[in-house]
Amino acid sequence: MITLRPASQRGHFDFGWLDTNHTFSFGEYQDPSHMGFRSLRVVNEDRVAPGQGFGTHGHRDMEILSYVLSGELSHKDSQGNMGVIRNGDVQRMTAGTGIMHGEFNASAREPVHFLQIWIMPAKRGVAPRYEDRNFPIEKRKNRLCLIASPEEAEGSLSIDQDARVYATALEAEKEVSLQVAESRGVWVQVARGKVSLGHGFNASKDGMERAGEWTELAAGDGAAIQGERKLAIRAETDSEVLVFDLA
Repeated sequence: MITLRPASQRGHFDFGWLDTNHTFSFGEYQDPSHMGFRSLRVVNEDRVAPGQGFGTHGHRDMEILSYVLSGELSHKDSQGNMGVIRNGDVQRMTAGTGIMHGEFNASAREPVHFLQIWIMPAKRGVAPRYEDRNFPIEKRKNRLCLIASPEEAEGSLSIDQDARVYATALEAEKEVSLQVAESRGVWVQVARGKVSLGHGFNASKDGMERAGEWTELAAGDGAAIQGERKLAIRAETDSEVLVFDLA
């Protein structure tokens, strides 16, 4: 079963310095019918004006990932961590018992465009942690690259939840597929481009499994998938997609 979350139906605010879209309820956007999907609680698409950003503020008990699409995002927190991430870099912050931080556009000329993702942790009250890591285009190009997992598999960032987050940068007409374990759910978020999501796989006469149906998704669209054991993502144009495999 697939439930679409069209980009046009997200919560949207333009504060001048920040243009933001909320897939799920967040801040001033409250929608009881869209409070998250399994442990995935927030997917915000943010565009921050040059030299602007989020002032110092606090979080607790949340796994927070930042995925930069373009521009430069600067981070500074109460643990003494600081740095700048760009496309190909992913930042993970475990808020745990509490952490204060600020995120700013590191450029005085260009906007920064990024996805802010919150995943609810398996445990509360853990020590705060921060890490950022580069996942070069060679690892993401036309393949699913694991960027976050509970066991740091394949060089991914560590998160305290039974969730695996993949990123892919697909060239037009290229395709990737994901095997889904029984009882798990998948969220697909299209960051840019246009893709078709294949589902309802069945064995054909030649013994090959093929998707029974294809659903189109464009930039900003999301989809919750449950009860499927295999999914395919085929790019109609050059695209960038995040895939969440969730318990």
